[in-house]
Amino acid sequence: MAFVELEGAGLLEAQADILNLSLNFINFKSLKCAVQLGIPDFIHHHGQAITLSELVKALSIPSTKTDCLRRLMRILVHSGFIARDTNQNEEETYLLTLSSRLLVKENSMNMLAYMKIDAEPAFLLPWNSWCAWFKQAESTCFEMANGTSLWDLASQHPELNNHFNETMASDSRLLMTVVVRDYSEIFRGMRSLVDVGGGTGTSTRIISEAFPHMKCTILDLPHVVPESTKLIDSIGGDMFEFIPQADVILLKSILHDWNDVDCVKILKRCKEAIPSKKEGGKVIILDLVLNDDETDDKNKETQLLFDMFMMVTVGSKERSEDEWQKIFTVAGFTEYKIKPVLGIRSIIEIYP
Repeated sequence: MAFVELEGAGLLEAQADILNLSLNFINFKSLKCAVQLGIPDFIHHHGQAITLSELVKALSIPSTKTDCLRRLMRILVHSGFIARDTNQNEEETYLLTLSSRLLVKENSMNMLAYMKIDAEPAFLLPWNSWCAWFKQAESTCFEMANGTSLWDLASQHPELNNHFNETMASDSRLLMTVVVRDYSEIFRGMRSLVDVGGGTGTSTRIISEAFPHMKCTILDLPHVVPESTKLIDSIGGDMFEFIPQADVILLKSILHDWNDVDCVKILKRCKEAIPSKKEGGKVIILDLVLNDDETDDKNKETQLLFDMFMMVTVGSKERSEDEWQKIFTVAGFTEYKIKPVLGIRSIIEIYP
């Protein structure tokens, strides 16, 4: 179709799509600005819907910026992070939504660590090299931009390592609280568990508290693992070389960090570490399973964004059920179950 043949309305809608995508970074910047100003915390402490004038006073913002704050709140309402209402004086008021409650400091399951992602140059640089990376032989865009892999860079820079671990712990606190509360049956009857790539131990502690009879062990790189406690053993090691024996191996957000060949290597080590299915052996994977349907919802978009993030940072990918099944089979597992019950992620159980 010649460009001149496009209908005016269709052409303008197409232009609006491009403008929307090119300006979409402002959604994140708006939310980060709100967090830095302390808006979620002030609304939370206010204890009820807050008016614009009350918010201006609480934030110590000059009155000349009142309209600017109103416009910031408007875009936060549009993106679903703030709810809007009207009080008895017909004044506009604001409330937190479930999403913005996850940005309150006092919330033990807050996700504030994710608000720092744009402050890490190591994560930002690869996106500027993405196009060039497609035409080069480098294994990952991250390595091309930073000169080394994410894992090596984190081991050399404590600040980056701490931020990465803080982000993973933040995710684990929320996800594992839901898992042990609503899907505890996946751990039923298990006497021992190894949390492979368990980081600083957030997931393991939550499981151990919920199932005190279970012997829990963390396996991760030596510069990551915490000290052992009475309830939890910590082992510094390489999952490609050795995984301690247990009834169940937990892989939370691990396999999406690796290509198919490496995933098969990890899963073979897992298979060596667990007993037969008859004796209760299994591997629990908490990870994304890409939805192949054409639904245009936020969960699907978030999955696809994660897929791009994994490509750029570690050269891996998110997988569809067919792609998961292939690596399970190659690794020697005979059966699997997928429960798509964790938002963008699923509980996957695989058996030898």
